[in-house]
Amino acid sequence: MNSLATPVASRSASSTSSAPIGQTRGQLNGILFVALFAAAVTQLAALPFISNLGLSPLIVGIVGGAIYGNALRDGMPESWASGVNFSARKLLRIAVGFFGLRVSLQEIAQVGLPGLTVSVLVVVSTLAIGTWAGMKLMKLDRDTALLSAAGSAICGAAAVLAFESTLQSEPHKSAMAVGSVVLFGTLSMFLYPLALHLGWLHLDTLGVGLFFGGTIHEVAQVVGAASNVSPEATHIATIVKMTRVMLLVPVLLVIGMWVNRSRNSAQTDGSGTKRKLAIPWFALGFLALVIVNSLHVLPGAATHTLNTLDTFALTMAMTALGIETRIEQIHRAGPRALVTGAIVYAWLIGGGLAITIAVERLLG
Repeated sequence: MNSLATPVASRSASSTSSAPIGQTRGQLNGILFVALFAAAVTQLAALPFISNLGLSPLIVGIVGGAIYGNALRDGMPESWASGVNFSARKLLRIAVGFFGLRVSLQEIAQVGLPGLTVSVLVVVSTLAIGTWAGMKLMKLDRDTALLSAAGSAICGAAAVLAFESTLQSEPHKSAMAVGSVVLFGTLSMFLYPLALHLGWLHLDTLGVGLFFGGTIHEVAQVVGAASNVSPEATHIATIVKMTRVMLLVPVLLVIGMWVNRSRNSAQTDGSGTKRKLAIPWFALGFLALVIVNSLHVLPGAATHTLNTLDTFALTMAMTALGIETRIEQIHRAGPRALVTGAIVYAWLIGGGLAITIAVERLLG
């Protein structure tokens, strides 16, 4: 009996110990797959007919990932799913934190009080109006409404990623929010300069910088739109846009506390204990790296290299989110989410212009 039992027990132990190794190998393969996919996406986004539209690798990544995830997902081994999930969750937190190296306090100071005031008023009002319109008018769930509002209010796809991590929402909700950023942000690139050249917008260089930087969704879209006006307007618009990016930290902290309070509305999670506060620690990392960048601790070449790697990491995260997205889930709220984005966009144009004019008159 003992001679028969020993080999069986040995095989069982061997099988158990090999399972974690197989899981780790599968996760690494999944991460490598996402990295190779993101590398291809980066090359695709660099093509002139795509880059001229102001579509960053992040946007192309989630679109390419969604196409693969819905058309060819069966071709990916199931064991790789954990690596895809790692890229869409943990990697994105790290990448959003390193986004802070793109902002410096000196740049924000260059546009002074007018730039900061426009940024704060646009971000707060857009978040409030977008969330209200999404939840009350369009009957969207809280996460979808917040993600759509955040992408428009702060910094496009990067803000959607940050909020998705804090809210721990489902990938298809982020995909809908990114879709809104792509549609209305790209429209702004062409509409804003055209309206200015046709004389519909009566703004000087400072006003153009404040309005473009304060209301257009993505950083690349801001640069693309303002570059059709003047180098001075582009410089101001970019700094105002990065000031909006800076506001990601306090907004995430407030949202984290709000989400925690709503989850604890019943005071317990069913086991008799309160849930822990959902503090987005990567946001604090973002703030720390803004300070590092402001102190010029790192050489310029090192900062450039880290920003390039960070863009690639964000592209990986967006690609992974796309792979996890299912089109049928988007169809359920697609029209309502699009209308919510349109309402927010209308506010960014009308309300953003009113804020810009008022601030420039008072503080410019």
